[in-house]
Amino acid sequence: MLPVKQFIGFVDQHSLFNSDSKILAAVSGGMDSVLMVHLLRSAGFNFGLAHCNFQLRGDESTRDQEFCHNLAQQLRAPFHSTTFDTLHYAAQEKISTQMAARELRYRWFEQVRQQSAYTVVALAHHQNDAIETILLNLTRGTGIAGLHGILPKNGSLVRPLLFLNRDGIQQVIDENGLAYVEDSSNASNKYARNKLRLEVIPKLKELNPALEQTFAKNLEHFRDLEALLELQIAALKKELFVFKVDDIEIPIAGLKKLEPKRLLLFGLLQEYGANETVVDDLIASLDKHAGRVFETPGYKMVLDRQKLIITPAGKVASSEMLISENQHEVDYAGWKLAVLHDDSPLIVTDNPMAVSVDAALLAYPLRLRPWQEGDRFYPLGMKGSKKLSDFFTTEKVPLLRKKEIPLLINGNGDVIWIGGYRPDERYKVSDKTKKVTIFELFKK
Repeated sequence: MLPVKQFIGFVDQHSLFNSDSKILAAVSGGMDSVLMVHLLRSAGFNFGLAHCNFQLRGDESTRDQEFCHNLAQQLRAPFHSTTFDTLHYAAQEKISTQMAARELRYRWFEQVRQQSAYTVVALAHHQNDAIETILLNLTRGTGIAGLHGILPKNGSLVRPLLFLNRDGIQQVIDENGLAYVEDSSNASNKYARNKLRLEVIPKLKELNPALEQTFAKNLEHFRDLEALLELQIAALKKELFVFKVDDIEIPIAGLKKLEPKRLLLFGLLQEYGANETVVDDLIASLDKHAGRVFETPGYKMVLDRQKLIITPAGKVASSEMLISENQHEVDYAGWKLAVLHDDSPLIVTDNPMAVSVDAALLAYPLRLRPWQEGDRFYPLGMKGSKKLSDFFTTEKVPLLRKKEIPLLINGNGDVIWIGGYRPDERYKVSDKTKKVTIFELFKK
């Protein structure tokens, strides 16, 4: 008799799918996936079968594909199959055969799911698979996420057999006389997972015959701990992260207060590509090294004077843009500059993103460009000149932002306006001004 009641109970407990779902069941032909589809049929769910032929075991691979096709016909379920040149893909991508097979199958499962309107993809992992995953992660090094094993649900992937262990599956298969095919590679200890299954886990079961049950309880504890950590990380992000248009700013004072610092900082920065090495380097630099840049895949993290600034790595320094006298709008590095010529000496005072300039003093073409070392200007209201670098320091402009602030440059090389900050005293509207030109910046 099939454990249908326990199967449905596990599916409901973890909200894997429901009676209205359309399920794509990944089948290899082995006893795990065979039992899964028989349970789906006995429980009355709507499902189809999906089989991948990786062409790694010669005639055996063809046999497995034919078996799965016949199984689909027996169960009167739709059948989807594909064949991969796995070895070629592995060589092309310079990855292991196992990794190649993994990438190929999951990509294809998702394509079939979307194209045929399946709700989820059901995978036949069981408790022993979860144990092997944890042991592999511990052997290679892992954080808390690596201890939760295989999750019952991860996006559109579900694993409804995690309530059973390998011995339990074998028993159900034998008692019900269900046919399946055996993968000969499972008997080889060539692969790390097989080595664990064939050599390590039997030794552990000598110490604890109820190893699967013990690990199942441990998995629940680990998942609870991970959920608790995720709640803490979410609360810290809400408290510390300041989301700007393009960047994220985090006060260094807040980072210094984190305890345990390494664990929480890794949780905060992991989604921005930070690994443990980056986190360790960042912690060592919190009390010094202002301006240090940490590179991660996809992001730059800049340790400013009082903030850690996270910005997409794809952002590049702005290039120079010329502005002719008859132009009324210019696109520049994420900004739009509007230009308005007015016959009245109008002064803009309530908008820091706009400036009025004495039109008679302009020498075209003007330029928009980023800050350069050595730039100076005469801040409005002051008589003497000042280095822009000193001005940025006074205004507490983050180091990373210096290159992003557009400077309006006159044809003679003078800085007319630090966009969004301060115009130059020499170009202000005065009693003698007859016409003005108004420049206004808009963030795109």
